[in-house]
Amino acid sequence: MIETKSTNSKQSLKKLLPLSLTSLGVVYGDIGTSPIYALRECFVGASGFPVHKENIFGILSLIAWSLILVISIKYLVLVLRADNQGEGGILALAHKIIPDDVNSWTKKHWFLVSIGLFGAALLYGDGIITPALSVLSAVEGLKVATPFFEPYIVPLTIFILTGLFLIQHRGTEKVGKLFGPVTFIWFLVLTILGILQILDNPSVLYAFNPWYAIDFFLSHGFHGTLILGAVFLVVTGGEALYADLGHFGKGPIRLSWFSIVFPGLLLNYFGQGALLLNNPELVENVFYHMAPSWALYPLVFMTTLATIIASQAVISGVFSLTSQAVQMNYFPRTEIRHTSSKRRGQIYVPVANWLLFIGTISLVLNFKSSGNLAGAYGIAVSMTMIITTFLLYFVMVHIWHWQKLWAIPITVILMVIDFSFFSSIVRKVTHGGWIPLTIAGSLYLVMVIWRRGRQLLEKQTLKQGMNVKEFISLINKDHPLYSKGTVIYLVKDISRIPLSLLEEFKNYHTVHENIYLLHVNQCHRPFMTDEPHGKIEKLSQGFHLIHACFGYMEKPNISLLIRDLNKSHQLDIELDKTTFVLTKESVIPTNKAGLPKWAKRIFAFLYKNSQRITKYFNIRSDQVLEIDPIVKI
Repeated sequence: MIETKSTNSKQSLKKLLPLSLTSLGVVYGDIGTSPIYALRECFVGASGFPVHKENIFGILSLIAWSLILVISIKYLVLVLRADNQGEGGILALAHKIIPDDVNSWTKKHWFLVSIGLFGAALLYGDGIITPALSVLSAVEGLKVATPFFEPYIVPLTIFILTGLFLIQHRGTEKVGKLFGPVTFIWFLVLTILGILQILDNPSVLYAFNPWYAIDFFLSHGFHGTLILGAVFLVVTGGEALYADLGHFGKGPIRLSWFSIVFPGLLLNYFGQGALLLNNPELVENVFYHMAPSWALYPLVFMTTLATIIASQAVISGVFSLTSQAVQMNYFPRTEIRHTSSKRRGQIYVPVANWLLFIGTISLVLNFKSSGNLAGAYGIAVSMTMIITTFLLYFVMVHIWHWQKLWAIPITVILMVIDFSFFSSIVRKVTHGGWIPLTIAGSLYLVMVIWRRGRQLLEKQTLKQGMNVKEFISLINKDHPLYSKGTVIYLVKDISRIPLSLLEEFKNYHTVHENIYLLHVNQCHRPFMTDEPHGKIEKLSQGFHLIHACFGYMEKPNISLLIRDLNKSHQLDIELDKTTFVLTKESVIPTNKAGLPKWAKRIFAFLYKNSQRITKYFNIRSDQVLEIDPIVKI
């Protein structure tokens, strides 16, 4: 027995270590490149505090304890524990605390879902800014070496970003394997650079004392709170970290943080502080001045690679959230490619990838420097963190069954931290912060319109059908002609006959001898791990209902579903000889209640251009008969 446990432990370790290394290149790229610009912004950014010992110690203390409280405790210890069957992200968090059955949702549940949707939309805004800011800040290091490169900063940034988005189709796992070792070297470089500077001035380590952070605010008063807008840059990446949970799991993400990422970041920030204590005039490019002159070009090259990887954390997070939104019916059907057969959650979403690409390149062309772009960064992330803390409270009370005596103080402490950062960052709205908010607001509006439009459409289509039991009684009484073959009708409501079947019976007085009504339901769980995807209910001779359910992180495959049902229920459905009948309504917007007409026009456009259901359900197009009735909403 002891040998078995030892063997299992070794096998788990063999899986944990490679995944931890791979997770470095996807999960921690964003937060890992903050040392390039975060401390600089505290002194030369909008806050602009003088560079002297008291300010350096105070800011370093704020940075250290922000990493401890926000990332180590809130995200790594608490939020990662709130996974939804291994999946992370703010949508998964919201759906963890509400019932699976939508019909049982209360106003409270709808409110929580709405909050989660807005939080997810905010991450999209962050996903456009992060690649632009990260890569620009790295390439700008070339100016430190020589002004010759200054005209080429923007073109080189665009070239690098184009390459990054072009390789996304290879999948998170392959990208992570490519980026993981590079990121490991990056954190090693951060650590070495920091230690070398600390050895020159070890007194900087006193700044770890939280009193220096408190004293900073006591000395500067209300004006001192402005520094939080720059300090917040050290924790951006926390939300992307949570959204990427499904790609790797809690174990590898936690191991990477506490063993490699956190020590490397802490040492580098304190190393920069040590350098500024002796050379405050170097603050403009303090990160690059940490390296000896002979190492500057290699450091710029390494930094550029690291910032490319930094963008990956947010891009992967956007892919995960897009997939969740589609499966939960908050977003139109779009192509989602699963890029790994060995691990769930490895996906690529072409539409999201190229929309991010267009948005990122547009920002680079418009802002032209990381200093200008820093004004637009952070507000979306800070709002998402507030929403995450709010939802986490309900998880603590209703899912983990913590006493409110513990849950409330923890939530209050986290909220105070979150709102402190937000209140300092909110002034950025007029300096570019409106960009991610506009993006988030637009996406949130699209998700709300899509959800409500689908409800209105389903309500109208149900009026045109007939109850299944009534239809069976009708055909048993009228004795229609039976056509040979098997037909599977995809239906939105398992209790009602689709219009196409009803019209066939009324017009031709015929029905097929084998009829299956297939209803595919998207469950609010990520994966159907403990039960089959489909069940069959026999109603009468040759007439069956198929209840199918797929997790929101799974891609429905009807062909595989039918094969499984053939085996489990001893059926004889010949897929090659089976016809699938689908309905693709032509939506006509009207002035009826439910949504404004302009919103209905948006829904009609989205519905018309959403991914074809044959591709979404993996059904061969030559087996499909599609009807398009006109439906007014």
